[in-house]
Amino acid sequence: MERILIVGGGAGGLELATGLGRLLGKRGKAHIELIDANQTHLWKPLLHEVATGALDSGIDELNYLAHGKMHGFSFKLGRMCGLDRDNKEVILSPIHDDEGEVIVPERRIAYDTLVLAIGSVTNDFGTKGAADNCFFLDGRHQAERFHHTLLNEFLRANANPEEGPRALNIAIVGAGATGVELSAELYNTAELLVRYGLKKLTPDNLKVSLIEAGPRILPALPERISQAATRELEKLGVSVQTETMITEVTEDGFNTKDGRMIPAQLRVWAAGVKAPEFMSELGLETNRANQLVVNASLQTEDESIFALGDCCSVMGKDGKPVPPRAQAAHQQASHLLKALRARHKGQPMPEFVYRDKGSLVSLSRYSTVGSLMGNLTKGSMMIEGRLARLVYVSLYRLHQIALHGYWHTILLSLVGHINKVIRPRLKLH
Repeated sequence: MERILIVGGGAGGLELATGLGRLLGKRGKAHIELIDANQTHLWKPLLHEVATGALDSGIDELNYLAHGKMHGFSFKLGRMCGLDRDNKEVILSPIHDDEGEVIVPERRIAYDTLVLAIGSVTNDFGTKGAADNCFFLDGRHQAERFHHTLLNEFLRANANPEEGPRALNIAIVGAGATGVELSAELYNTAELLVRYGLKKLTPDNLKVSLIEAGPRILPALPERISQAATRELEKLGVSVQTETMITEVTEDGFNTKDGRMIPAQLRVWAAGVKAPEFMSELGLETNRANQLVVNASLQTEDESIFALGDCCSVMGKDGKPVPPRAQAAHQQASHLLKALRARHKGQPMPEFVYRDKGSLVSLSRYSTVGSLMGNLTKGSMMIEGRLARLVYVSLYRLHQIALHGYWHTILLSLVGHINKVIRPRLKLH
């Protein structure tokens, strides 16, 4: 029986494991196995909401072990650290407990077909002090650490009732979707915490700086969307600082190339992505961002190894690399589901064609802006407001449909609406 091993349970990896499990695993035609360093899955575009408390990760996360049991694949907890291509084995690092004791020793997992869907990490470009003095939002644990620190700042500001209002400076480097969405969500958090009684730190005293090295925010999106988002952010009070290069990060803030200091008690780095460093040590072709270079079938130079999502580099029909977005990972997972099924039957594999459906950016409850692309719009059409918010939410629903099916997703949506009524609007712990 063919052994199909998928490393990485992000948006693309989990969708692929689920689809292959249903088509091949449940029917005993192949053994499907998923490996991830975490026990649960959370859709990465939601991490900024976890960081601000707008989303409770304990409610929205999905357990890999239970999901695999339901959908025909097995799951192993582990972090990939190497690859033995000669013996067709993936090497997993030992698992340690909180005291440093080894729970599970180093393991080797065999495969016939390997799919690497490891995702990406934030690229600090070697900026001095960034790794030691910034928060990163690469995973749930990092987002939750920021959330706890943010709550502590509000508690500190309200500790002495005799003191006047206090200011909180938060600076975010990188004005892509994550940085922009986090900036807006912080003001929503401040408003809600004031309603819950932490009144000494109001939105007026929250000073958020959004720092971008380029000439405008959201550089990957059309300029009119960038301008609309800039206007909305500045209405909230965000200081949008473009053409600002960071040279060093300290405990006090960010030093810029033009000699300024941007003060910040909380510092977030959300600029740039790259694949994990070990990807460049696998003996496969990679680019400068450690991404595996794949062909039109998402296949590496090793015919038994495929890659999808942020950890791979594939050229689109326009001659440009497919952007590292959730919609790209979703499309690549759907493509590989068909391609691997065809390969399993001995049929030729189709080529991957990326179709840009447009991009949307949520500015918390204040606004949503973006563009739709495709045959429906005959090009690109800018949307904002309630329609944009509806489309934005539908992107997450499509991910849930791929994992659970339509009826299960409808129930999850219903539960989400009920929770908005019976639970606090903000996670307070």
